[in-house]
Amino acid sequence: MSGRVYRLHSTLELPLEDVEDYFDGNPDLPTEIADIDITRRNNTLIIKAISDDESLSKYTPTAQLKASVTETRVYEEEPPRAGGPQWAQDEEEEIPSELVEFACFKGDRETVLQNTALQFPMFQVLCEIAKLAEKGTLTAITEEDGDLRATRIVEGDIRPASVEVVENPQQNNSGGNGINWRDNKFIN
Repeated sequence: MSGRVYRLHSTLELPLEDVEDYFDGNPDLPTEIADIDITRRNNTLIIKAISDDESLSKYTPTAQLKASVTETRVYEEEPPRAGGPQWAQDEEEEIPSELVEFACFKGDRETVLQNTALQFPMFQVLCEIAKLAEKGTLTAITEEDGDLRATRIVEGDIRPASVEVVENPQQNNSGGNGINWRDNKFIN
């Protein structure tokens, strides 16, 4: 199977524990990937593909997913908002909450999906992670077996997407949005 990732944009956020549980559960990886190496450096999570191809040099960097790790306070119920009724503040009870670490796969292709060797198989792994996310969107344009494909996963649900190829991208825009500098009466 061949494939390439041309465009990718991700705003995915999911609990780090969910990502770890996914890989601990021995998921079905694409055939080109023998294993996954997960490393955490400070607030960065790096998920690297390990190739099953013996001809690939050990010095060739394989594709990796990169996520920032942030801590977010998660409340069991909605916290009170500032500016609410004063009488409610008399009994101020502490709302149960906990700090949860989130893996945030945010950015474009080179920010989230790095290196070209095994890039398409790692994109497929990212799609599986995106199906677990309750927050965020993954959109991409890929080529698989000679066909362009659009991918759109919103809050864990696969949504319809399409690729439109146009001869001149400016034709879709009305063209009246910009300033015509050549015929501008203020510049003579």
